[in-house]
Amino acid sequence: DATPTTLLDLLSNSLVLHQLAPYLSLSSRFALAATSKSFHNLVFGTPEVFRYLDLSPVKSAVIPYNAPIDSGGISWRAERMDEALTEDEFYSGPLRGIFSKLARRHVLNTVHTMVLDGLSVPADLVREIVAEDRFNVRILSLREAKHLNERKLMQVLRYACRPTRPEGTPKLKGLYVFGPRDSPPVDDEPVTRGRKRTPPRTPSGVMAAEGAQIGAEWNQKSSDALTASLAHTEHKWYQSAGRMLPRQPSSEWAETLKACEGIIHFDAVLCRGPRHDITKAYTSQSAIPHPLAYLPPAVASVALGPSGCQTCHFCPEGPAIFSKSPQSHLPLLSPLNLHASTIRAAQKPSTLDVTSLSPPPLIVRCEDCLRGRWCERCNKWWDEHCYAGGVPNTLTALQMTEMAEDALGNMTIHHNSAMTPSGGDQAADVKVGVKRDCFGCGPTCASCKSRYIRSCRTCRNEYCIVDNDGSSATACDWCNYSGRRTRELY
Repeated sequence: DATPTTLLDLLSNSLVLHQLAPYLSLSSRFALAATSKSFHNLVFGTPEVFRYLDLSPVKSAVIPYNAPIDSGGISWRAERMDEALTEDEFYSGPLRGIFSKLARRHVLNTVHTMVLDGLSVPADLVREIVAEDRFNVRILSLREAKHLNERKLMQVLRYACRPTRPEGTPKLKGLYVFGPRDSPPVDDEPVTRGRKRTPPRTPSGVMAAEGAQIGAEWNQKSSDALTASLAHTEHKWYQSAGRMLPRQPSSEWAETLKACEGIIHFDAVLCRGPRHDITKAYTSQSAIPHPLAYLPPAVASVALGPSGCQTCHFCPEGPAIFSKSPQSHLPLLSPLNLHASTIRAAQKPSTLDVTSLSPPPLIVRCEDCLRGRWCERCNKWWDEHCYAGGVPNTLTALQMTEMAEDALGNMTIHHNSAMTPSGGDQAADVKVGVKRDCFGCGPTCASCKSRYIRSCRTCRNEYCIVDNDGSSATACDWCNYSGRRTRELY
């Protein structure tokens, strides 16, 4: 009889081990190595086992909040707590302890993809990962990292990409730092003894009802599925998803991305709008270059979808397409690739249509380019050729928004629509541009205004049916209030 296949025989297959290793946590890999000498040699003798390393769920790498600096009893704080210990050295202690343990096992230099999302990662530790030879990291994720000085991090990246750097450096090719961290898998809640006390509920109107919450959840799922189907991909950067970053990166980050262009790639890209090119900055009324319309480099934070401008269905700078456009025009996609540590694998979008051979187009812009020409509710937008939008960027953002709303908020364009069945041409008035009618919704287009903004039949004031709690389809929340209205003295 043939000898039955054991787990050791199965994992000794390099293809099987390459596919399974990224799904094992760090503690599971050490536990597997501790079972026998054969497994020990397999785990620590195969470079593929630690090629992908996610330290985010490791409890020993997390510093608890409000913990005293010198509580003692932790192995990574064996050094004396004196004045020579800096704040960065203290907060990098847990990760340094893990790195030293991996280095003693001779597996630290085999890590090519390292995930440190949500951990305490000072900039000095990032400098060691980027510059020191004991690290061989190609893809690094620092999303939502704590105690990370961004200015020091930008200095580290600029120095690593300096023109006089040694050949073959830096080893780091991709950095995730702008977007939100990947959500962990949802586990079933553990069964606890005793009765679980629920917090008191506060009445918040009809939307607090269970049926309304279920309906809103299914509406959101349907909207996400429709958006992904229209974009032929599940990646948010290629969909009409609107704002992609939790906060707008500073201008220093844009200069850092420009300095690292072609060397280190990020999970965001620079905006390629025509106003960022001094040779193409102009106003739509004239083809003469207008230096006041020039915008400094900025990080693109708004995903506009593959359809392009609402009028011409294109964009002046042209969409970025995978395998055709430069790699610096494409962001690193989330979640991280588990089985490859290359920029091509991190940037490749997966398509929903398996029969389609062409990758989806990528159109992204910064908010300065879209001011006055982007609806924040339905994500429609108009390019510089189809709509003048705002004014030259010599005023503040509030002044530019007010002038654009007053002067160009009601602008209409006329075009000939398709031939009617009777054979005649039918003219249509299409309102372009956006206006801020609701502070909760932000700047919205004319179609969104007609859908969500109502005029109260009692007081004649306009209100939003989404953001005004207590309103109805015919009356605002104030007029719907049935109690006696009295003047508030205090």
